[in-house]
Amino acid sequence: MHDVLVIGAGLAGMRAAIEAHDAGANVGVISKLHPTRSHSGAAEGGINAALGNSAEDSPEKHAFDTVKGSDYIGDQDAIEIFTAEAPGDIFQLEHWGAVFSRNDAGKLAQRPFGAAGSPRTVYAADITGHVLIQVLYEQLQKRMVLGADRMKVYEEFFAWKLVINNGRCTGVVCWDLVRGGLQLITGKSVILATGGAGRIFRTTTNAYACTGDGMAMALRAGLPLKDMEFMQFHPTTLYPSGILLTEGCRGEGAYLINNDGERFMAKYAPNAMELASRDVVSRSETTEIEEGRGDKGCVFLDLRHLGAEKILTRLPGSRELAMTYAGVDPIYEPVPIRPGAHYHMGGVDCDNDGKTGIDGLYAAGEVACVSVHGSNRLGGNSLMETIVFGRRSGRHAAEWALSSAGNGGSAPASALTDAEREIKALLAVNEGERPWQIRQDIGSSMLENFGVFRRGEKMDAQLVILEELRERLNRGVLIEDKGSVFNTDLTSRIELGYVLDLAQCMVQAGTARKESRGAHSRPYDYPTRDDDNFMKHSISRWNHEQDAPELSTKDVRVTKWEPMERKY
Repeated sequence: MHDVLVIGAGLAGMRAAIEAHDAGANVGVISKLHPTRSHSGAAEGGINAALGNSAEDSPEKHAFDTVKGSDYIGDQDAIEIFTAEAPGDIFQLEHWGAVFSRNDAGKLAQRPFGAAGSPRTVYAADITGHVLIQVLYEQLQKRMVLGADRMKVYEEFFAWKLVINNGRCTGVVCWDLVRGGLQLITGKSVILATGGAGRIFRTTTNAYACTGDGMAMALRAGLPLKDMEFMQFHPTTLYPSGILLTEGCRGEGAYLINNDGERFMAKYAPNAMELASRDVVSRSETTEIEEGRGDKGCVFLDLRHLGAEKILTRLPGSRELAMTYAGVDPIYEPVPIRPGAHYHMGGVDCDNDGKTGIDGLYAAGEVACVSVHGSNRLGGNSLMETIVFGRRSGRHAAEWALSSAGNGGSAPASALTDAEREIKALLAVNEGERPWQIRQDIGSSMLENFGVFRRGEKMDAQLVILEELRERLNRGVLIEDKGSVFNTDLTSRIELGYVLDLAQCMVQAGTARKESRGAHSRPYDYPTRDDDNFMKHSISRWNHEQDAPELSTKDVRVTKWEPMERKY
């Protein structure tokens, strides 16, 4: 048994594992991918901290921007912790070897990002996530070599079911992708760090691995999920692929233009223009497209005026992506873009140390909802969240596991035998739909009925569609591959269940939130924010008897900033 078991090896998972190891714990890390293939590596634009290298700044200003950006539904005590600890974490990453871009004075460079009151986004050109994930993987490997066998990585193990015994999480049942078969891996404490759920939507910036595994496992284990209706749509994804173009493009001065060449953000956010918050920019783009000022479902990102030198030195990755996947060189032509599902602000309800409502179980990163992002995340805050709360959850999980409270837990043998019986039943189905058919219908219908703009009648229709899709799932899904080694047909079937569970939670919570707040926009029936009735978190639990989610609410934690109108 490990002292601390981390499920997920992106930035949050690796940072948690490193911290737990340094606190003296024996650590196991489970990942369904090689760690450096985790989706954290796809983050481009930067990581936020109030260093004040480009303009006056402070953690308190960063906190206010984050509260305001969250549309006042972020928990303010968590936000204050987050912004206060961010600068120290940046310096530690730099000392570990993160090669950040620097300004003319030799200090860490900081660029403007949307809805930020100061240029506070530290960056490494436009490959920041890639740089950070390599640095943390080096630190992980260092501890595997020097850590006296206190660090082990279970690479290409697909986590399937949390093991809960006497109200305590003691491990996880996994499918060994390389060798085949189920494995029970145990830990005195367990940290979920499995990332987001963007693959619920057909058009998304997320990797194929982002199927909400940790959220769904926690939900089925009895934990509440918080704020599931808030899915952020990033304003600049390449048309038609949906691949992300960083907000750093706009931070460096790129324009958004419509089919007439007009910088249309002047109509929607005359002060901030292209650097308004992501929810505002995505809605503005969608309005332009729906009112006929787009081109084949897209608008354009114009970098031409930045000049070749600036594009080649600060945005080389974005240029390469545009050339490869859109056939456009941004030095010479505007790039076709549109909003795409990008980041899920909701997740497993946890406290400021990542602790959940089940003893020994923690969560960090996009799988978790602390909540620092509320209804709308600011660009650059997600990478920082993985580091700050990955570190905090790793430290707390290790201290708990190494204390007297961490002793005495065990995983019953029935956990593995019950899971084996379920796997046999899934593989025994010899006719029915393939997993991809239902997944495709989920993704297309969610994009149509639960996208940037939401309408009551469309959300009601989507709930019916999701119930019908569950009936199709329950009738039996054909897993054509009956083998054990690299059976991605089997794991796709399991991910299908995760995606469907979370989609139902999202739409149920969205239907109940009769207001417009952040990424949840209902301009046709409830166009304004309603603080009197809806300044609260949505809480989703799974009702096993009904085989459906149940919804309740929870108060937002306010420390010093009362709600006010957001103006950009």
